[in-house]
Amino acid sequence: MRVTVPAEAARRRIVDLFLSSEERLLQRWTQLSGASPGELRDLYQALRTALSSADGDFADVRGLLAELSRARVRQGHTPSDTARLVFSLKEALYEVAEADGGPEALRGFVWFSRLVDDLGLYTFESYTAAREKIIIDQTEQLLELSTPVVKLWEGIVAVPLVGTLDSARTQVVMEKLLQTLVDTGSEHAVIDITGVPAVDTQVAQHLLKTVVAARLMGAECVISGIRPQIAHTIVTLGIEFGDIVTKASLADALSYALSRSGVEITGAARTRVAVRAERA
Repeated sequence: MRVTVPAEAARRRIVDLFLSSEERLLQRWTQLSGASPGELRDLYQALRTALSSADGDFADVRGLLAELSRARVRQGHTPSDTARLVFSLKEALYEVAEADGGPEALRGFVWFSRLVDDLGLYTFESYTAAREKIIIDQTEQLLELSTPVVKLWEGIVAVPLVGTLDSARTQVVMEKLLQTLVDTGSEHAVIDITGVPAVDTQVAQHLLKTVVAARLMGAECVISGIRPQIAHTIVTLGIEFGDIVTKASLADALSYALSRSGVEITGAARTRVAVRAERA
């Protein structure tokens, strides 16, 4: 004889078992998931409140899962480990429903299983979003670190570039250079590309954009680090730097910028350089 159990009765029965088996569920859930009892207890209490409410609002549960996902990203857990923490609740509750043995409990477990599946998928999505944000933040931090703007002399700043120069990095270089020009009141900037492995048409365009942006701020730019290989590539590609001053080394660029700033450098001795500023 087949027994048909109303869906509402099945849901009420599995919710009753969930609410009345707190310690047993938490103990078994902790064993299966490997998570700390504290974070599982908070999650259990949120589920308890949601299941007991008339409207069945799981907003607090999702909020806890999102925070749990973000914390586990920072701790180095995998997305599978994080999702398994939620899914293991099903096994813990199934043991309770199986011990009950009633048809209401078993049918109600199917409904509860779908609910946990939805929460597990939400956890996975939250984990992915949190990890992407961390990656983006780290990328921005690396860009900041890889594009320092240093003050070489009064009125002279330099941007030593290392690695590939793409659109995103060019934007960071431009923003940092312009901000430094404003903060220091510098009128000369040296863009050193000694550490740039190759210069193609795209890299040249990025450099030109940076120079034009600095000129709009009233600063004169010098590009240094033009090695023989890069000079050959520039000529072969037909890249034109126009009236932009280029130098082979950072030292040459600094010497040029100093002379343009009104600073005269004279060799007073073989081991000493005397520097004096010309009066207007």
